[in-house]
Amino acid sequence: MDAGLAALLGAAVGSLATLGAAMVSGRAAARSQYAQWRRQHRRDAYADYLGALHDRDVAMGAVFDVLRPDDPDLRKADEEVRRFVALAREVHRVAEVVTIEGPLAMVAAADRVAGASGDLSDVMRRMVKDAHAGDTSRKAADTALAVEREHALYQAVKSFRSAARDVLDAQD
Repeated sequence: MDAGLAALLGAAVGSLATLGAAMVSGRAAARSQYAQWRRQHRRDAYADYLGALHDRDVAMGAVFDVLRPDDPDLRKADEEVRRFVALAREVHRVAEVVTIEGPLAMVAAADRVAGASGDLSDVMRRMVKDAHAGDTSRKAADTALAVEREHALYQAVKSFRSAARDVLDAQD
């Protein structure tokens, strides 16, 4: 084989090897960038959800605070309930993003938070209704039930945070 042809073949093989390595490296970089992009979107969705939950829970606490006295200010209670409902709608909106971003473990964790939140909201609504009716017969029992359900909600949110951390750490 002539030296010129051997050099040409050597250069061609070297170029093909370099091109192959560049393609593999490019694909790996693209996968890494996509994984980072995906992680950031999930992180933002989870953080937005937790922030909306916090705001909504503060509003729910304000409703319970207004209902605490023996003769609650019903106008103030209704105002706080309206604020709570608006913030609850925001929680539902951002929960949809969590559902889209996933994974299924996060959807399940968000569903557990929604269930615990709904249980506590049911007690709050009943307490507001009873306050409007002037019925104090269930107030002590409902107050105790609210504390119990608030703890269950706290545990569900804590579980959501832990699941979010696991999902985000798995993508590193």
